[in-house]
Amino acid sequence: MVSNRCKLAVRDELKKLGLHFIVVDLGEVEIMENITFEKREMLKKGLLESGLELMDDKKAILIERIKNIIIEMIHHTEQEIKVNFSDYLSEKLNHNYTYLANLFSEVQGTTIEQFIISHKIERIKELMIYGELNITEIAWKMNYSSVAHLSTQFKKVTGLSPSHFKQLKDKRRNSIEDI
Repeated sequence: MVSNRCKLAVRDELKKLGLHFIVVDLGEVEIMENITFEKREMLKKGLLESGLELMDDKKAILIERIKNIIIEMIHHTEQEIKVNFSDYLSEKLNHNYTYLANLFSEVQGTTIEQFIISHKIERIKELMIYGELNITEIAWKMNYSSVAHLSTQFKKVTGLSPSHFKQLKDKRRNSIEDI
């Protein structure tokens, strides 16, 4: 689950099955009662129809948790990002960062760093489109050491400089699910 819409879809499926939940959060659901095999299969089917997947594999669950922590931090936090992601992920998930990084790369075919950069660039696009912050403020907010560093990374990912992107009429952004 990477958005509030996903959380709503999961809640709806749980309610349809008469299941009571304590938590429905990004990538995580805690149900009050034990779930029968039949209800589990019905939940799995209902989630698939909504474009979601019920995960049983511990490694897949851990990867989803990594993604959700990064997405939450980049897209759903209004405060400035002033954390070291490797330390933050290790602390939050109670695993060594090297293990998390190797697992993520093995399963996703990309590094955690590249995943973070992709999401930061999408967030930067969003902030530029809104026009409430200038590029210096965006660089500060997104924890770049300088505007030059942000600009270099932005151009490497998009092929455009931030100023050229800002001038485009058709500003293309990707949905969080597509990154």
